[in-house]
Amino acid sequence: MANSNLQFKTNYAVSSKIEPFYKGGKVQISKDEKYLFCTCGTRVNVLQIVTGKIVHSIEQDDQEDITSFALSYDDKILVTASKALLLKQWDWQQAQCTRSWRAIHNVPIASMTFDPTSTLLATGGCDGTIKLWDVLKQYCTHNLKGSAGVVHLVQFHPDISLLQLFSSSMDCGIRLWDLRSSQCVCILQSHYSAVTSLAFTPEGDTMVSSGRDKICTVWDLKTRTAKRTVPVYEAVESVVLLSENEDYSHIGVKTKELHFITAGSKGVLRVWEASSARCVFTQTLPVADSEGGEEEDGDPRSLTYCLPLPNSSSLATVTAEHNILLYQLPTLTTLQQFVGYNDEVLDVKFMGKGDSHIVVATNSSQIKVFELATSSCQILYGHTDTVLSLDVFKKGLLFASCAKDKSVRVWRMDSASGQVCCVAQGSSHANAVGSVTCSRMKETFVVSGSQDCTIKVWDLPEGIVDSGSDMHELTARLTEKAHDKDVNSVAVSPNDKLVASGSQDRTAKLWSLADMSLLGVFRGHRRGIWAVVFSPMDQVLATASADGTVKLWSLQDCSCLKTFEGHDASVLKIIFVCRGTQLLTSGSDGLVKLWTIKTNECVKTLDAHQDKVWGLHASRKDDKMVTASADSNITIWTDVTEIEIAEEQAKQEDQILKKQELSNLLHEKKYLKALGLAISLDQPHTVLKVIKAIQQGEDGHLQLEKTVLNLRQDQKESILRYCVVWNTNARSCQDAQAVIQVLLTHLPPEELLQYQGARTHLEGLIPYTERHMQRIGRLLQASMFLDYMWQKMRVTGAPASMDSQDEEMDSAPLQETQLLLITDKDHGKGVEEEEDDINEEDPDCSADMEVIRNGNDNNDDEVSICKKTSVNRGKAENGNENGEHHSSEESSGEEEDRDQGDQTTAKIAKFQMTTLLAESHPPLQTPSS
Repeated sequence: MANSNLQFKTNYAVSSKIEPFYKGGKVQISKDEKYLFCTCGTRVNVLQIVTGKIVHSIEQDDQEDITSFALSYDDKILVTASKALLLKQWDWQQAQCTRSWRAIHNVPIASMTFDPTSTLLATGGCDGTIKLWDVLKQYCTHNLKGSAGVVHLVQFHPDISLLQLFSSSMDCGIRLWDLRSSQCVCILQSHYSAVTSLAFTPEGDTMVSSGRDKICTVWDLKTRTAKRTVPVYEAVESVVLLSENEDYSHIGVKTKELHFITAGSKGVLRVWEASSARCVFTQTLPVADSEGGEEEDGDPRSLTYCLPLPNSSSLATVTAEHNILLYQLPTLTTLQQFVGYNDEVLDVKFMGKGDSHIVVATNSSQIKVFELATSSCQILYGHTDTVLSLDVFKKGLLFASCAKDKSVRVWRMDSASGQVCCVAQGSSHANAVGSVTCSRMKETFVVSGSQDCTIKVWDLPEGIVDSGSDMHELTARLTEKAHDKDVNSVAVSPNDKLVASGSQDRTAKLWSLADMSLLGVFRGHRRGIWAVVFSPMDQVLATASADGTVKLWSLQDCSCLKTFEGHDASVLKIIFVCRGTQLLTSGSDGLVKLWTIKTNECVKTLDAHQDKVWGLHASRKDDKMVTASADSNITIWTDVTEIEIAEEQAKQEDQILKKQELSNLLHEKKYLKALGLAISLDQPHTVLKVIKAIQQGEDGHLQLEKTVLNLRQDQKESILRYCVVWNTNARSCQDAQAVIQVLLTHLPPEELLQYQGARTHLEGLIPYTERHMQRIGRLLQASMFLDYMWQKMRVTGAPASMDSQDEEMDSAPLQETQLLLITDKDHGKGVEEEEDDINEEDPDCSADMEVIRNGNDNNDDEVSICKKTSVNRGKAENGNENGEHHSSEESSGEEEDRDQGDQTTAKIAKFQMTTLLAESHPPLQTPSS
């Protein structure tokens, strides 16, 4: 096995994402040519052209799709229109809505544009009306009626002094509106299909219109007549005029006459001379191997927008597949290409020097190669049907692909330019090729598995890496009928001697690569197997199945070594990481799981996708991985294990230093800093210790009040949250109440209610506070009764010397409880009379006695002792008053015996009462009120 000292991976973090940002609709570029604006459902995404990153995403609150938007000429104001018939004005750099108002249109808005002064906004609705808005004064200035059907095009004349607006609707005419009179001046009739774009010369006297009727018309705006009709033989979506001051000889412009570029259904840019109606240049693109010769209308490569970037002498085009390309003029070389929408991603692999690129197979016949630094993309054409699987050779510059077109292709990346071209292809399968894998040691062969249940081994010609752009035809060296159902996955061992295959027939098989002889069959999965892979270190094969499990198999005897269960659905991909000691798996539940083989433990579950994760691959340095999902998202992950360990160590060191600092502050009695530091540690127990230390010092209450009030608001919020927890425990409730008293006394209720979670905290404090008050009340009642009984037993029949001594010892309890002393004249009273006297002078003490008598059965013995003593004393006094005569010696002896008995009985009663109350109630430390 691998080195036992190897550090296991514990976590991955998302480092970047390639996600859909454009799903069709309007595209606009800012005047400074730094940002590109495009719609994506309910959002308008702002793409930074240099980096290819989404810098802002402006989303509707009502979650309604955006039907149109417009950016002002000064790049300050963005206005969006949604299906909710609302217009919203945005500060797009802050992604904040500054104003919203209801459009007067009865149906959604189809088009909108700003005038050159950025003050007037024109909106064309599906109801055939055009409305103009003053965005500064915020009111509707014009309501233009007369168009037939949807107004899909509105555009101001570049000379704003003319106050003219051009529009086009379903009647195929171009209407010219005079904004001074709000009237349609004329209708320019030339097209027989929808007019798609208008382009004006800088002087504003000539206009070129394009339409889906495969013609472009040159108009003289002074006479409002058509000067020339140019047949372009394709449905044109956009037209751009070339500047007369630039040299465009590279694209066939030889004269200073008016020239324009068209973009349409054929997917190529073409340059036309307006005076002669000739096409002087046609762009050439890579041609896919297809049976059809010329591109047909509706091809996915057809162009929908063409936008000029005059400052940088470049051009931007948008394809029907939502790809955005930037071309450099006048050579029309590709500068950058952004993929707005990937559709379902089926496979992904790292490639290039230092894993600088990723190659992606989507639900289309094109292969996309992304540069991770800029998100710029190359689109590779060659396959004629959906590409299903990819694999990269060891050095990373050569990779193989297979598709539903029954073919296998090999591609090479130029290490200097980064350009990718196809260098070999083979097609002898009878059905779609679902899996492909490359040799591991040298670039010598490729193995493919197909839905025709066969496995083929393709040998690569020597020197294919340095063969230039020559295309080689591959032939299969070996073909083997491997399974009874589709072959979903094939893998080559690290020493290039074995091949493993996984099939929909629920088995995996091991083959010898030399002659494709069967070496073993792995049985145990309950459903089809989606992926097989060899361990890089051990003689182990891993399989992933649709039954939701991953199994490890021994290559020696084909026995199952381990089973990993954790996915709730099919496991689609599996790879070894960390020198074969851990596994990464992806499933149709959208989750990626990291497993430690030794312990069978799922270390981490990564959730970044909303659909099946078809693609999973690790970099050659084993420090990154990439996942691709059917939700059109591609996520690049970075191993953050070492970073987290370093952060944890630094955190522990910081905690130790802070605890030492806290101890020093408490020793120096710097309570404010100590309390703030304890709160920053987020340790409620430490904060409680600081508060206890403050209260135990001199003037503890005042010091606590001063310290708490000097805390910041966030620190007060934390200490209030801690008080809620402390208040639930009788040991710490007094400290909690002391802090709460300070806050409630010195802070207004309005400020307290602004604290985060203040209402919840206060609701949690009330029931426990009431419970503590009831407990303290019961203890106070019990202590009052003890003092009362002690006083009654002490003063009855006590000698004068002991009376004075006891008075000195127990003066404090007498003062606190304000009990009455019994004099000699009260000796004749019974217990009931004594209680009546107490009731008259001290009603609270009477209530306490009643509570104790009714509630404490344990005190019955003590009460009976007191009653017997009082009754005996009363009988003796009554007998003397009724005339019973005794001799003086007998009288004096009886009095001494009686005094001694009373004293002994009182001491016994006091001892028993004290012992009983001490057992039933612990000593109470009541807070000073």
